Formats: sequence, C-alpha cells, structure tokens
Amino acid sequence: MSKDFNVNEQIRSKEVRVIRGESSDNSESTVMEIKDALILADDLGLDLVEVAPNQKPPVCRILDYGKFKFIQNKKEKESRRATRNLSKQKEVRLSPVMSENDILTKIKKVNSFILDGAKVRVFVRFRGRQRAHPEIAMKVLRRVAESTSEIAKLEKPPTMDGRVLSVMLVPDANKNNGAKNKQINATV
Repeated sequence: MSKDFNVNEQIRSKEVRVIRGESSDNSESTVMEIKDALILADDLGLDLVEVAPNQKPPVCRILDYGKFKFIQNKKEKESRRATRNLSKQKEVRLSPVMSENDILTKIKKVNSFILDGAKVRVFVRFRGRQRAHPEIAMKVLRRVAESTSEIAKLEKPPTMDGRVLSVMLVPDANKNNGAKNKQINATV
C-alpha cells in the first residue's frame, strides 16, 4: 500500500526544512518554524507535506497533496504491474517430428501467451536417436520464432542443454501494441 504522509497540522516538529515545488525542480530549501511554514503553504493555497520525517529537521514540501497522492498511487500501480508481468513465464514443448497442424496450434498458443505479456520458453525435447539431428528441431524453433516475430523478440538464441533445445521469446513492447490493436479490430 502507499505510504501515508503527515500533512499540515499533523506535523509535530517545531522546525522544518521547507522545499517549494516538485522534486524534479531544483528548488531551494529553507529551515523555518512550523507555524511560518503552514502560513506560507496556506498563502499559496497548497499543503505542507512531511516527506522525510527522520531527518533533522524534518523535510517538508509545499505542494498540492491530492495531486501528490494521486501521482504516488499511479507510480505504485505501474511498478506492481511491471513486476507482475516480469514474473510470468510460460513454457511450450515441441517435438522435432510434429505435424504441420500441431505446430500451428502451438504457435497460436505462444501468440496468446505473448499477447498476455508473458515470457515464453519454447523447447524441443529429443528422444533416442533424435539427438543426432538437431537441425530438424532448429528448423521447428526457427519457424515458431518467425511466426511470432510481429509481437515478440528473441531474448537469447536457441541453446542446447542436454536433451533439450530451447529458445526464450519475450513480448516486444513496441510491436505488441500494434498487434493488440489488430486483434481488437479483427474481432469488431
């Protein structure tokens, strides 16, 4: 949840360091008594917000508290959304000897995962003597990567790990928005 700040009369310190304006500005700071800071904030029609209570003296900012709180909540939601999408990872298993229709079905599944914002690990597991012909599996993986190139990009090239040849596909933010718009227009 978002952090609550002491505002105006909730500030208990006798002296505060007052900064005017937003944090992006190179604003000057002055140390003054709390009553003078409250009068200054009231004259400007803004609020006195304690942003660093553990400092000596506590640091306060003169700003519109409603707008400040809204921006804080918006940043927090964005960071939560970003971390939630990063943690999603799906896997799709292929075989080196799959039929054409099976490959198309798997490609559709990969596309849906990528449009949902998840990373997708596509891998081919070899059985028996199939390991002697990794080029067949490489062709299947290349086909999947080319089919999803409109909405995804390769995070790393195909790698062989024991009996498994795998590739990681990640949503391409620039291309993904256009693909979602195409999908929405196609359904309308």
